[in-house]
Amino acid sequence: MKNDDLLVILNALVEPVFLVSAKRQITLANSAAEELFGESQIGKDFVYAIRNPDALKCIEAVLQGQAAAEAVISLPVPVRATYKLSSVHLEGGDGVQAEAVVSLHDISHVLEAEQMRSDFVANVSHELRSPLTALSGGIETLKGAAKNDPAARERFLDIMEREASRMTRLIGDLLSLSRVEVNEHVRPSERVNVLAVVEKVVDALETQSKAEKKPIKLQSSKGDWNVPGDQDQLTQIFQNLIDNALKYSRENSKVMVSLTRRDKVVGMTGPALVVEVKDQGEGIPAEHIPRLTERFYRVDDSRSREKGGTGLGLAIVKHILNRHRGRLLIESEKGKGSTFIVCLPLDAAVQ
Repeated sequence: MKNDDLLVILNALVEPVFLVSAKRQITLANSAAEELFGESQIGKDFVYAIRNPDALKCIEAVLQGQAAAEAVISLPVPVRATYKLSSVHLEGGDGVQAEAVVSLHDISHVLEAEQMRSDFVANVSHELRSPLTALSGGIETLKGAAKNDPAARERFLDIMEREASRMTRLIGDLLSLSRVEVNEHVRPSERVNVLAVVEKVVDALETQSKAEKKPIKLQSSKGDWNVPGDQDQLTQIFQNLIDNALKYSRENSKVMVSLTRRDKVVGMTGPALVVEVKDQGEGIPAEHIPRLTERFYRVDDSRSREKGGTGLGLAIVKHILNRHRGRLLIESEKGKGSTFIVCLPLDAAVQ
């Protein structure tokens, strides 16, 4: 087979592929390899394409007679990524003046997924360990020192109830996050009146609002606020955001909720329905904002737990909005509060 014919075949592959001669010179490189490592690689020593000792050992082993060899390498350009490099002896290579085929498979996403799973298990274990320790300690105390002490018994029962509720919330949020992720790729088909959803959430939180002396003010211009959506999931979004605003606002301050239409939102095409939830709390330092939707990420760990947070609420919001092809924007200024902005796409039929 001629080089031109072979190159047509190699260019059909999405992975970078090189042919290497007995002297370690590159004799052929497909378009994926040229895109990743640059053109004009032909005739050069392989070391000029990939400067990695493990890669060179892998190729040398094959050139010295080994049938195949593999190595996992990390390359810093064009962006840092991890590849599985495979080198195979080329039978009958004289026709194309090559002794080895070298291919690279990007496994960065696999390693990232494994790391995410590992971090997730570690975080869940950490979150459950604290309440379980408190429950075990409470049970041991009630069976021993506080067995005949009514005051101590009531105190420890209150602690155990609080910690059990914390575990229930955590498990509930974990199950909710799992359900959302399963259907994240399926866009909702039913139409939902977002204003009606927000009004129901505000009504449901009225008792909490009055008890904490933090009134919720809802503002909306006239219009048709129907969007393609899942009513239960949209309720979950606004329940989470307005509840957070109540928790973190100062006493005797207002929580402002507004619905408007924007013709353009960064990262979205077409008009969008925008729901803003604004609190008058302490605000969030700028360095924390990009990470707020990460699982178990908290700006203030102790305060979040004190308020009953699981660290999963905003992660759930993000995944629900992904399913709805929407966006979550966060604006905050230290000492002046935060605004969480939900952007949902309006289809052409909505005016």
